Amino acid sequence: MPLIASTLIAALLGFVLGWWPLAAWTERSMQGERMPQRTLRSLSLAAAITTAVVFGVLALRFGLSWTLPALLVFAACATVLSIVDLAEKRLPNAVVFPALGAVAVLLVPATWATGIWMTLVWALVGCAAMFAVYFVLALISPSSMGMGDVKLALVIGLLLGWFGLSAWLVGLLAAFVVGGVIALIALALKRVTLRGSIPFGPSMLVGALVAVVLVGG
Repeated sequence: MPLIASTLIAALLGFVLGWWPLAAWTERSMQGERMPQRTLRSLSLAAAITTAVVFGVLALRFGLSWTLPALLVFAACATVLSIVDLAEKRLPNAVVFPALGAVAVLLVPATWATGIWMTLVWALVGCAAMFAVYFVLALISPSSMGMGDVKLALVIGLLLGWFGLSAWLVGLLAAFVVGGVIALIALALKRVTLRGSIPFGPSMLVGALVAVVLVGG
C-alpha cells in the first residue's frame, strides 16, 4: 500500500476512534460530574482531531511496520490521558496500566520482526530508569510532580527504551522543554500564577512522541 494511502487511512482510523471509543473512555475516566452534551461534543471533537493527527504522523513516519501497532495504541492512550490530566490534573490508573500492558505485548512482535531481541531488554531498562528519574523528582518536588506522572513514566520509558538510548534521552528532555513552553504560555495568558502548577502528563506524552518521530527507527 502506498505510504500516502496508509497515512490517510491511519488518520481516518484515528478520527473515528477518537470521536467515540476514546472520547467515551475519557468521560468514564473523569471523576467529576457528568458533562453537558455540548461539552461532550467538544470532547469528542478534540479527541478525534488529536488522534487523527498523531496517527497520521506515525503512519507517515513508520509506514505499515510491526512497530506501528504499539505506537498507535500508545498514541490512543495518550489522547485519553492528556485530556483527563488537563481537565482534572490526574492520570487514572485505569488508563495508565492498560496502556503499559498493551504496549509491552505489542512490542514483542515488533521485536520479532527486527530479530534484535536485546531491544526488549533495553525497553525494560528504559522503563525502570524513567520510573526512577520521575520518582526522584516527585520526592524532591511533590508539588510539581505527582505519582500519576511517575506511573506514566513506566509506559514512556518502556516505549522509548525499545527505540534506544537516544530516543530515551530526547523523550526525557523534550518533556521538560514542552512543559516549560506551556508554562510560559500559561503565564502570559494569565491561566496560571507563579505559585500555580500545570499538568505535566501531556508534556511527557508529547515529548515521547517527538522523540519517537525524530529519533526512533
